[in-house]
Amino acid sequence: MARSQTAYYTDGTAARKIVRKEQTGTARVAQARMQAKKKHRANRVYMLFLTLSLAAAGAVLFAYIMLQSSISESATRIREMEQQLNLLTKENDENFNRINGNIDLEEIRRIAITEYGMRYVEEGQIITYSDGGGMDFVRQTSEIPEAGR
Repeated sequence: MARSQTAYYTDGTAARKIVRKEQTGTARVAQARMQAKKKHRANRVYMLFLTLSLAAAGAVLFAYIMLQSSISESATRIREMEQQLNLLTKENDENFNRINGNIDLEEIRRIAITEYGMRYVEEGQIITYSDGGGMDFVRQTSEIPEAGR
């Protein structure tokens, strides 16, 4: 079955006339080859696009997995450090209580009174100073004058 092709031509100012050209077998084969080439080229471009898309998705997935691994390692390290902190805090508290348990305040008072001559405060010995600045402490820079002299 021969395929016909339609062409138009104009003869002066008259209306267009339709001329039908019959396509030969070789022209049809050439046209089919051309269409097949175009189709094959489109398939190559599509496959290249799919390949590049797959490679990009793989790269993103790899980066995501590496990031998740890093986060997991950090969380593990944090847990280990928290356990170490808890252990050190417990040991510190135990040592603090052991040291405070060994302090005999009565023995300290006895030694201070008998060996160092400490006396309890008597009436009139306490002198109150005001620094005027509202600070919580006073620094002694010279001898304190004795009261009543």
